[in-house]
Amino acid sequence: MSDKTPVDFWFDPLCPWAWMTSRWVLEVEKVRDIEVRWHVMSLAVLNEPKLDELPEEYRELLETKAWGPVRVVIAAQQEHGAEVLGDFYTALGTRIHNQGEGPGKETVAAALKDAGLPASLIENWDSTPYEAELRASHKEGIDKVGQDVGTPVIAVPGSDGEQIAFFGPVVTPTPLGDEAGRLWDGTLAVASVPGFYEIKRTRTKGPDFSNL
Repeated sequence: MSDKTPVDFWFDPLCPWAWMTSRWVLEVEKVRDIEVRWHVMSLAVLNEPKLDELPEEYRELLETKAWGPVRVVIAAQQEHGAEVLGDFYTALGTRIHNQGEGPGKETVAAALKDAGLPASLIENWDSTPYEAELRASHKEGIDKVGQDVGTPVIAVPGSDGEQIAFFGPVVTPTPLGDEAGRLWDGTLAVASVPGFYEIKRTRTKGPDFSNL
């Protein structure tokens, strides 16, 4: 058993905000004694009940670009273990977000190669035998935090050791060094308060990858 503080992190590789939060939590690993455990969630699954209510542009994004990447991610997890998800997500996010390649099939295939995973995993792009596992992984994260969220979802120990889950933190650019540690300390602080739910302000900046 590890003595490190466990942090469960649910991501959809499509989301730029989740990507920046994921780089923050990896930075926290350098300055605090934590261990990140990666899980896949799906914006496509999350929005299924309200698809007809979404703006046309976002609905088209979900229908045409959101399913393929998460299908390949869950296949990688099921066939090669959860321990491959961190490196695969790093490869995916670097190409999709930092390099601006977008979440297309060729990008995901290239990320598989970057992460040292079999090229055959891309065969899950259009459909996967692991859809039940994908939905179960998504449900596990959402059940901890509630339906009215997006990605990422993180779960950290509360005051009694039981997991408390949040959407976010949503931040741009990614905090590094001591700043990353201070944000982590604050996350644990709010998780320790029974009944704490939300701090929020309107976003005035888009995703900033300049320090990644």
